[in-house]
Amino acid sequence: MNILVITGTGTGVGKTMVTAACAALAVDNGQRVAVVKPAQTGVGPHEPGDLDEVARIAGKITTRELRRYPEPLAPDTAAARAGLPQVHPGEIASVVAELAAEHDLVLVEGAGGLLVRFDDEGATLADVAWALNALVLIVAEAGLGTLNATALTAEVLLKRGIESAGVVIGSWPAEPDLASRCNLVDLPEAAGGPLLGALPAGAGLLDPSDFLEVARAGMSPWLGGTFDPDVFAEQFTA
Repeated sequence: MNILVITGTGTGVGKTMVTAACAALAVDNGQRVAVVKPAQTGVGPHEPGDLDEVARIAGKITTRELRRYPEPLAPDTAAARAGLPQVHPGEIASVVAELAAEHDLVLVEGAGGLLVRFDDEGATLADVAWALNALVLIVAEAGLGTLNATALTAEVLLKRGIESAGVVIGSWPAEPDLASRCNLVDLPEAAGGPLLGALPAGAGLLDPSDFLEVARAGMSPWLGGTFDPDVFAEQFTA
């Protein structure tokens, strides 16, 4: 399977940095990588979006943004307010499948959380993942409140017959508090899958070469890195 869907437990949890890390590691490994953003919200027509940031960091990748809406809202609401066409799961799945035929890895980055609506019929990223029979990587926050949001996301995936690859902490603080440190142990149980990485806060400010090294240290071997969850947790739970 060469398709990975990346969702978050909410907005601003670090999905784009995790997407960039997956892409950068795959490119460095000689793979042909495509990144799809079904709906970009909160960005004007000529402003850089998430895919521009991923491409800046990851290097030579194929990018495909299907819809862009100026207001930072759920895609269905943003489309309605802007008077622009909505994006539907069938279209997304078709584009991803075409790219998967020509690339070694296709990453699909969602907007917000798993159940944010794309259209008036209530279609979500979960429908896209199901249609593609793709694994879903959950990106979560480090601190207080993340366990509930992660568990809810994982429960939806399980009930819909979608397999969770595991969870990555999208922004690990320089000085983690007690909740963050404890969550290194508790997050895998909430996610129903392994802790597959933790990227440091501010990673997006690095230049591509430094980001690649951070990605390698912060992402699991399954994703092309060297991250060991037990070794990482020992630094903060001993």
